[in-house]
Amino acid sequence: MPELQGRDIGGYTVVSLLGRGGMGEVYRARDVKLGRDVAIKILPADIAASPERVARFEREARLLAVRTRDPAGGETDPPTSS
Repeated sequence: MPELQGRDIGGYTVVSLLGRGGMGEVYRARDVKLGRDVAIKILPADIAASPERVARFEREARLLAVRTRDPAGGETDPPTSS
């Protein structure tokens, strides 16, 4: 994958690479509109071309979004059971 640091992608400015894994690369980025840091994952072309793998990625993204959403609009750690 090409280096993305400094590029603008869909309203986000890529700041730095956080890591690489089997499903792609994760970057720290800046949400230009909201002025906050976010993590974005870029899928390699072979994964992006597979409907099954894209569906897996989307399921994981939805799960993560539910686990980190704060009703006040920020992010929070996932709840722990006592």
